[in-house]
Amino acid sequence: MSANDEVLSKTAVELRRLIGSKELSPVELLEACIERIAQINPAVNAVTATCYDRARKEAKAAETAAQQGEALGILHGLPTGIKDLEETGGLLTTFGSQLYRDYVPAHDSAMVARVRAAGAIVIGKTNVPEFGLGSQTFNKVFGPTHNPYDLSKTCGGSTGGGATALACGMIPLADGSDMGGSLRNPPNFCNVVGLRPSPGRVPDVPTNLGWFTLAVPGPVARNVTDCAFFLSVLAGFDPHSPISIDQPGSQFAAPLSRDFKGVRVAMFRDLGLPWEQEVKSTVQAQRKVFESLGCIVEEAEPDFTDANECFLAWRHWATERSFGDALATHSRYSRRKFTQRLPRNLSRINNKTT
Repeated sequence: MSANDEVLSKTAVELRRLIGSKELSPVELLEACIERIAQINPAVNAVTATCYDRARKEAKAAETAAQQGEALGILHGLPTGIKDLEETGGLLTTFGSQLYRDYVPAHDSAMVARVRAAGAIVIGKTNVPEFGLGSQTFNKVFGPTHNPYDLSKTCGGSTGGGATALACGMIPLADGSDMGGSLRNPPNFCNVVGLRPSPGRVPDVPTNLGWFTLAVPGPVARNVTDCAFFLSVLAGFDPHSPISIDQPGSQFAAPLSRDFKGVRVAMFRDLGLPWEQEVKSTVQAQRKVFESLGCIVEEAEPDFTDANECFLAWRHWATERSFGDALATHSRYSRRKFTQRLPRNLSRINNKTT
């Protein structure tokens, strides 16, 4: 194992500890990540736009701060990948769409600003499907991201770039977002960890859908501890979000060990869906794990009648609300034609609100 391999195999929590104790230089860590990206990214296409010059300056400043004993942020010196749905000041942000293939924002989104304020070093953007829509990761700007375990398979979506980059050791942390599984299926496909937080736990700012609860930002990491560690920075109240939860994110940095005796856990039956037996058996095998921790496991599930129809209706409405103007300007579909493709009830709602 090379020196770089040894560094990149460590958890984000351990890397931050080593930086704080001056046993690891942020410059050394950054260069290891850049080298790994150069080696592996051409095969998997997980990292898109990069900002190495800026990152190197920030890593050098982070190294100096650590050497001089200055107060260090929670993520001090940790290279981080930002999903290409988040605006990054001075760094290409395409949303996976040719409409924005040359768009360089002037400012960071609130979440990216929060990550930088914690001392993280943005190394580049991670790939997404166009506008984040799809359980895969490919677009006409950068092409497809491949599964790190089998290049012929999908990495999932829409946080496929971040999950793949983590699995390949290119970065220790990555952000993601989730409307219908985008913080869940890519980590599962790539053998890393993602968490869909409660709406409002991680503020989604700026947005023109402040009360919308289907889409949420959240963390992706290589293990549960790192995921909680990153969530401690992403989470926290923001007055610009009407659904923001008024609790500090620091609670997620606390040790994860706890007594689960008596905690009730619902185990699903089939959710009204056809399951491959191997998948169903794998999930149901976890019942013994919960019971071994002292949990009370009961077979129960909500009534999901019409859930898929409701989800699709809300997703269509949100997509038109966010991108209807761009479609009307650049697409062969006019806004009227676009709304005609929505469920009939949402077409009427949209005509009143746009």
